[in-house]
Amino acid sequence: MRIAMDGMGGDKAPKAPVEAAMRAIKQFPNLEITIVGNEADIRQYISDDTRISVIHTTEKIEDTDTPTTAVRRKKDSSMVLAIKEVKEGRADAVISAGNTGALMTAGLLHVGRIKGIDRPALAPMLPTLDGKGFLLLDVGANMDAKSEHLFQYAVMGHIYMQMVKKRKTPRVGLLNVGTEEGKGNELTKQAFPLLQEGNFHFIGNVEARDLLTGVGDVIVCDGFSGNLVLKSTEGAGRSLFSLIKTELMSSLFSKLVAGLLKSSFLRVKAKMDYSEYGGAALFGLKAPVIKSHGSSDSTAFYETIVQAKDMVEEHVVTTIQSELVKYEQQRSKGEL
Repeated sequence: MRIAMDGMGGDKAPKAPVEAAMRAIKQFPNLEITIVGNEADIRQYISDDTRISVIHTTEKIEDTDTPTTAVRRKKDSSMVLAIKEVKEGRADAVISAGNTGALMTAGLLHVGRIKGIDRPALAPMLPTLDGKGFLLLDVGANMDAKSEHLFQYAVMGHIYMQMVKKRKTPRVGLLNVGTEEGKGNELTKQAFPLLQEGNFHFIGNVEARDLLTGVGDVIVCDGFSGNLVLKSTEGAGRSLFSLIKTELMSSLFSKLVAGLLKSSFLRVKAKMDYSEYGGAALFGLKAPVIKSHGSSDSTAFYETIVQAKDMVEEHVVTTIQSELVKYEQQRSKGEL
């Protein structure tokens, strides 16, 4: 198995992705990694190039670039070349911490959609209080969605959580303003009966306030709502830890208490740390395309590599496609 990595995307590139690649190679004997970027910059961090190869380029898609224009004009950028490794069959999955819009555009253009998927969904794992996390689809790939899209998100999320995260019966919920059936806008009202027909465990509507308690394993919504949830969760987490740190450093007594509770605080922080959950997969493409957080360190990149490896090994893409075909056949026969 080979995974391609954009070695120039993200705030901590190329050091963080290279260190993650070396760790992954040591951990998984059947894994090979191709890193795309400025070879001189990349190789200064490679202490062992066993099963690690480098494709040299100096062109990079910046975060400020317009996604569609950048993908078309910067054909030799590290992101586009990494994705082309998948397109041309030299890699099984691709990872980048670069421009999210450009990654989605390049993924659609060069990798293509799974048959039966109208629109891909960007789906990160978000933390829960029990440390297990939940999958949120969509967080911004499509700001406007139709009920059929939410159903497709549910199918993809169910398969991912079952096959990669090993949840035997993933609970699928519909993000809404209330838990009662019939709540919400036209989108959620139309999506609810569709989700009830699915070959997965649909638990009904769920509210945003319950997400971190682990109310569901897969939560589906339109990209606008999902992005608000994502940014709110990240912002609240940062603000809370900043507030706690300020209070604990406010006096000598507080500092003494902080010293005694340091291990407890570290455990809480680890449980709520996005880097422990991997990246945001672009579900619905013909191969795993995964977006790492822009500020990903080597740990976050490593977890994303593991995520990509598991998606390939568990044949997530082909399973999604077969499940959608099966569902359409059942609907055409009037069995649903």
